[in-house]
Amino acid sequence: MDGNRLIGRAGLWAFTGLAALFFLLPLYVMVATSLKTMPEVRDSSIFALPLAPTIGPWVEAWSHACSGQVCEGLKAGFWNSVIITVPSVLLSVLIGAVNGYALALWRARFAEAMFAIMLVGAFIPYQLFIYPLALSFSAVGLNSSLPGVILVHVIFGMPVTTLIFRNFYSGIPVDLMNAARVDGAGFWRIFGEVILPMSTPIIVVAVILQATGIWNDYLFGLIFAGREHQPMTVQLMGLVNTRMGERPYNVHMAATLLTGIVPLAIYLLSGRWFVRGIAAGAVKG
Repeated sequence: MDGNRLIGRAGLWAFTGLAALFFLLPLYVMVATSLKTMPEVRDSSIFALPLAPTIGPWVEAWSHACSGQVCEGLKAGFWNSVIITVPSVLLSVLIGAVNGYALALWRARFAEAMFAIMLVGAFIPYQLFIYPLALSFSAVGLNSSLPGVILVHVIFGMPVTTLIFRNFYSGIPVDLMNAARVDGAGFWRIFGEVILPMSTPIIVVAVILQATGIWNDYLFGLIFAGREHQPMTVQLMGLVNTRMGERPYNVHMAATLLTGIVPLAIYLLSGRWFVRGIAAGAVKG
């Protein structure tokens, strides 16, 4: 029995190690390449450590790298991504929380039908809606604008956040709601004073999912943001695909890492709350 347990544990550790290696090896190559000069990139193995580490490629990627004919680095795209992500996340999470609260704890006449429609909307490929949305936004003057791309992210984030909050709030005892109603509290007072203070773990889950999804988005930013508000991902694609002379792979790797730092930092800083929110019922239904 002990031998079988030891073999099973060894197999588990071996699998975990191989899985970690599978994901960490590309990251190591990217970091190592981003700290090398181009002569060293050409002359050394991709797995070799940098002999003389330099942050020059990172500075180049941030401030001077060319995306098409514009050589301003990813700095502008970073702030565009921040401006797009913050209000999109706040609005989609807030609307999803209110919708989930209403659908779970305030049984309206067509609540189940509405929830079913939102659930279907969460799983329909959004590529199907791009052309009608582009025509609609163009008709009302929202195409190639900051409000337009924010509205798109809120629209497509609302079904997912509603599903998350509704499943979480379904586990709240109804007696708690009835007691609050007896004390004279209405819809918004119960939501603000009773429900929201209990929602920290699930709010963190929704914020992480929305923030990483919106930050990493490429298609909506390309179509709806316009040239003046292009997010970091769109600028990164232009930077990597710019062909003028030798390809600076060290700069490309640094630019890719800069683009991914924010979602990675969100997960690392909020991982404990994310796991707690999932465990509390974020994905049960």
